[in-house]
Parts: sequence; structure tokens; C-alpha cells
Amino acid sequence: MSAFIQQLPALIGVVIGALGSYTAIMRSDRARFRRERAARWEERRLEVYADYARSLKKSVTLNYRVAAHLGNDPHPHPLSPEEAAPLLAAASDGRDPSGEALLMLGSREVVDGARAWVEVVLEMEGFLREGRRDPQAWQALLARQREARRDYYAAVRDDMALAPGHSGQWRVLPPPS
Repeated sequence: MSAFIQQLPALIGVVIGALGSYTAIMRSDRARFRRERAARWEERRLEVYADYARSLKKSVTLNYRVAAHLGNDPHPHPLSPEEAAPLLAAASDGRDPSGEALLMLGSREVVDGARAWVEVVLEMEGFLREGRRDPQAWQALLARQREARRDYYAAVRDDMALAPGHSGQWRVLPPPS
């Protein structure tokens, strides 16, 4: 029995070492899992933010084209309201699912920014549905839409901890007189 007693400190050392190794490996695996899960959700959130922006931008581009048809915008590819109606409906239908994903995964600030942007876009659509021919009022709407888009992207960059990006403002041709 004295041989066992002599070996006991070594045996206790091996058991403590094994438990320490097991604990370290488990903590490391758990931390890696949390990091990977956070990265997956971060990638998914960025994808949702970009999908929503793309879907809203489709509506904006169609609005530019209809406004050009009405003489409010210098867009080089005018589109009559009749031709645009099914395209605008499809763009709106495409915007709904991406909006739902945005509500589910987006931060409060990003969702608020998206709401402000879409409100201006809906106002643009209403302006065009009325068939208004007022280039100055249209330019004011465009300025509000660009500001709302800028604010949306700023909220996305803040949420994703990205560096500030380009404002998206560049020289636009003046409206036709």
C-alpha cells in the first residue's frame, strides 16, 4: 500500500491536469462557437440590410423614370405611368419580404432609418400617381429621399461597426426647364 501512497501525488496531478485540460478545451470551444454564431448572424444582418436597400432602390429608380416621362426628372430612360405600374407593383411586392426580414433582424436605429426612407419613397410614388408636373417639388422630394437613404446607410454602418462611407451625393443634372 505504501507504493500506492507514494504514487498518489502523481496520480492527483494527472487527474487535476486532465480536468484542467478538459475545462480549457470546453471553454475554448464554447467561445469559438459563440464567435462563429455571432459572425453568422452579422453576415445575415448585413445581407438583410443590403436586400432591403436594393428592393427600395428598385422603386426609386422606377420613380425617376416615371418622373422623367412627366417632365420632372432628367433620367435618360423615361417610362410612362402605365408601363411602370406593374413594375412598381412587383417592386413593392419584393420589398415586403425584405422588410419583414429587416424587422426581425435589424437594430431599432436601422429599422427607423428604413421606415423614414420608405415613407419618402411612398410620397414620391403618390406624387407621380397624381401625375404632377412640378420639377421643383420633385427635386425637393429627391433631396429628402437622398437624405433618408444616407441616414439609413449611416445607421447600417453604425450597427455593423463599419467605417463611415461615401455620402452617395454626386452631381446630378438639373431638371429640364
